[in-house]
Amino acid sequence: MCPHFFDRFFKPKPYIVESVPPPSVAHGAGMTMPEYKVKPYFIVASVEMGNTTTKCILTGTNLETGHAYAINKTVKMSRDVRPPKPGEEVFGATLDGTEITRESVTDLVRDTLIECHKEAGLSIADDLDFVVRSTGVVAAMDSPDQVGEFVIALANGCLAAGVPPRKMTPPMSKENLPKKLQQHSFADKVVFVGAVAGVVPPVGSSGVEMVANEMEGELAMAGIKEGAKNTPVDFRNPCISIDFGTTLDGRITSDVAPGSSDPFAKTIGNFCGLAGSIPDSIVRGTGQVEGRTGTALDMFGDKSALEGVSRIGRSAGIVEDYVGQVHRHIDIRRVPPDRERFGRVPVNSRIAHDSGVVLIGCDVGENGSETGALNTIGAEIYEKYGKGLLTDVIDHVCSEMALRLIDVAVEHEMVPENSSIGFTGRAAISGKKPQYILDGIAERGLYKDPQDHLVFVDDGLARGAALMGRCMNSLGKPKNPLGGVRGGRCIMAERIKIGK
Repeated sequence: MCPHFFDRFFKPKPYIVESVPPPSVAHGAGMTMPEYKVKPYFIVASVEMGNTTTKCILTGTNLETGHAYAINKTVKMSRDVRPPKPGEEVFGATLDGTEITRESVTDLVRDTLIECHKEAGLSIADDLDFVVRSTGVVAAMDSPDQVGEFVIALANGCLAAGVPPRKMTPPMSKENLPKKLQQHSFADKVVFVGAVAGVVPPVGSSGVEMVANEMEGELAMAGIKEGAKNTPVDFRNPCISIDFGTTLDGRITSDVAPGSSDPFAKTIGNFCGLAGSIPDSIVRGTGQVEGRTGTALDMFGDKSALEGVSRIGRSAGIVEDYVGQVHRHIDIRRVPPDRERFGRVPVNSRIAHDSGVVLIGCDVGENGSETGALNTIGAEIYEKYGKGLLTDVIDHVCSEMALRLIDVAVEHEMVPENSSIGFTGRAAISGKKPQYILDGIAERGLYKDPQDHLVFVDDGLARGAALMGRCMNSLGKPKNPLGGVRGGRCIMAERIKIGK
């Protein structure tokens, strides 16, 4: 019998948080309706256009309990954005080369927003409380500040869908909030200073962002903090959040000394580069997906699959060999100060170095120069061994990427014993990747009980958007805080002192 036969029954399982719909309440004889129709809910639309998908996810937070739910999700493929019309200026492209204009992005966002609300039976004008916009489409942009053009297009799409401008900015005072929110807001006691979930964003001495997809990193961190509330994991500062979407983003936050007059953690690390595009490159060589725009999502889906074990014997050796071949093309390290791009993502690496922020990047060759080699490896695996072994290889490739990122953070002494690590994004939470990552964290001995320091959260950006909306409107839950440090109390008292 295999010596590891019983491991699958007794080894710790990772905490994986999946989105659930709001509960229903009884309404008359034999009738039910969604809770958000009868109880005070804060409804936020997360509008995300990434390199692979464009989404509108409606999240509702019960203001009495602080629990968040997924009301509805509309997902479109970004490759299906309409082509540029005559006279429109192309200002960027997705990683697969799909060209975009301000007008085409506006149209796609508008249609996705309207469709999502229509499916949920909600009114944009009357039921929606807040909108948060984000983008990971940074591949063809020359610098981080060019993302501003994209954010304008996203905002125009929201306005075209009928979103009032006041639902995209923080209120000036508590009195500016809708009546249903006022009794749950602390806007008369605290001031929103830009910190989301108790973390101050990184800004260099010049005032510019250090990576182009900085906002996605902020939302992913906030979303993992929110999702972790559904597990025993106390995912508060110091923490490491990693978003394995098509591109890589995320943050590392500092600890906060007991009794500090400043209750907010600092952002001391950032992640950037390629993530889900790496397994995408592998499957594009198989001929089973479109050669330019096909993705691993098309072939395998995005659900986790913890049942079963990794291959043993000869197959395990084959998987290990191919994983090694792929990783010889993957460059994971601290981004050098002379790089203006890493993993095709524009960065201000010199400013990051001067500011003491560690940028950790993931690339294939230099700015994706060796993705062709991954196509070739994928073709060989599929031709010789089929889809089953290819699935194993991709799960191990992605989990090894995650562990190498953590290794770089450890090398720079950014993973203390009281920290927690969280993942979101399809290339980290699908298949058996969560189990492999947990096993790797356990092997490294970073924590006495690694299961209590690791969490995987779906829809991280949407959850983060909901939390950002709550922070901007000061809709906190002091008895169930998201800010502060692991094991610590709510930081409301310190924030009130700062406000005075």
